[in-house]
Formats: sequence, C-alpha cells, structure tokens
Amino acid sequence: MHTRGMPRVVVLGSLNVDLVVAAPRLPAPGETVLGGQFAVHQGGKGANQAVAAARAGSAVTMIGAVGSDDHGEHALAAMASEGVDVERVRRTSDEPTGVALIVVGPRGENQIAVAPGANGTIALDADDRRLIAEADVLITNHEVSAAAVLDALHAAKEGGTVAILNPAPARALAAEVLALGPILTPNEHELIVAIGNDDTDEALDELTARHAGPVIVTQGPAGALLAEGSRRERFAGHPATEVVDSTGAGDTFCGVLATWLAEGATLADAIRAANAAASLSVAAAGARAGMPGREAIRALLDPA
Repeated sequence: MHTRGMPRVVVLGSLNVDLVVAAPRLPAPGETVLGGQFAVHQGGKGANQAVAAARAGSAVTMIGAVGSDDHGEHALAAMASEGVDVERVRRTSDEPTGVALIVVGPRGENQIAVAPGANGTIALDADDRRLIAEADVLITNHEVSAAAVLDALHAAKEGGTVAILNPAPARALAAEVLALGPILTPNEHELIVAIGNDDTDEALDELTARHAGPVIVTQGPAGALLAEGSRRERFAGHPATEVVDSTGAGDTFCGVLATWLAEGATLADAIRAANAAASLSVAAAGARAGMPGREAIRALLDPA
C-alpha cells in the first residue's frame, strides 16, 4: 500500500461514447422494437470506473486511447471535468473512438454491443508501468487488449499495487492472469465464461482453486459474494433503490471498491461501500448520471 494523503487509483481501460435507446422491451434476435427514446452518454468501462473512483474521493489517472474525432474530444473533456487526469490517454488517427450501442428495457436491464476502435490500440510504456507501480490500486478490464491487461497486472505485482480486474466483457481467464492474483469482479455470466463451466457454483469453486486472489461475484440487487479459497461470504445489496438503468452499475462497484481499498479499508468494508454505490447508480439514465459521491455512499451505509 502506497497511500500518502489522497488515495491514488490508476485505471487502464476503455473510453467510449454510449448511444442509448430506452425501449419498451429488449428485442429478441432478429426482432425490431419500435418506440423509446434516444440519448448519447459518455461511457466505456474504464472511463466509468475512473469517474466512479474520482467521485468517491480518489486521485485518478486514466490510461487509454481515443480517436482524433469529436467523440474523443468530448470523452476527454468529460473525464477532465470529473477531475480525472487524462494526460496518459492517447489520441490516434488510425481508429475512431470506441462506440457502445445500448438498449435499455423498462426494468433497467440492458443489451450492449461495443465497437472498441481506439481502445484496441493501447500498449503500455515505461511511464504507464511506473504510474501503476506507484499507485495504491489499479483497475483494469477486458475492453482493452489482453496483452495490455497482462502488462498492467505485472507492473502492479512488481510495485506492490493492489490490482482489480473486472473480467468484462466475458472471456476465458488465462493461467498467467490467475497466477498474478488480482481481485476479480465478475458477474455471474462472466464467471461462467471465465472458467468454462455452466454451473455457477462449480465455476466459482473451480476458479477459486486456480486463482491466487479473491473473487467477488457481483449479483445486482442481491449484492455480492466474496470467495477466497473455500471461504464464502455474502454481502447484501440495497434492492429498495428504484432501477432506471443498470448500465454502469458494475463499473461503479469497481471504482468505489478501489477507492475504499486505496484508503486502507478491509476488503469486506470495501465491498459494502461498493454495493451501496452500485445500488445508487441505477436510479438515473446513463452509465454515470447516477454515480454517487462519497457523502451519498456514506449515508446509505450508515443511515443514522
């Protein structure tokens, strides 16, 4: 732990623009659903996680890439307005800024397809590795290349930095990643894909047997399940919150988890704070609109 004053979080991940349709229901394969409203929001798992961590009280540096286009300009401006350091975000003319196409149903559920664009071009340099090694916590995810993620996890391990890997979008987890022991934060679908077993309980048992670190399975309004070896601990969610749009709830969870850990909180207390923040985040449309600040998280944790 490297904390000196304000907790320091580095995020390696994606910056996207989200093109969102709030539809009367989610379409089935091959089906067109008419109606609903269209909106454009700032997104990308990495950028969302960075904003969540910044609002929770961290000094955040973003490592990523955008295109030399209007979407990229808007993405950087939105991040800077949240106090996120974007000096390590590259601009490229070879690829456009990433785009996510999102359909949100009437109960806040969603379907998402992402064109990664510039996000796929990011490769770490010596300055990126130094920043990661000097940080308190690293957050990364699967919306950038597997090589960049692995490079970042190695830098964190070498520097004694706590690493959080949000394994989304879902893909199998390499043995080298598991050996490095980052905190994993899959949802139940990502857990199944990560290990290649359709039974959730068996997949979790298998993953914890192979993984050198803790696994936190996020379960929406039901909360989260922490697994370390054979130990299991459940953390209740806050299902009373009105669900408008669940987009970004998992990113909020990761950003707040990182901030609490960077401050020296126990993993259990960090999960409780992350659960509270995620539940608050779903009450507004868009990945970031409902992301809470520190005071709102504290108020939900301790209503008295």
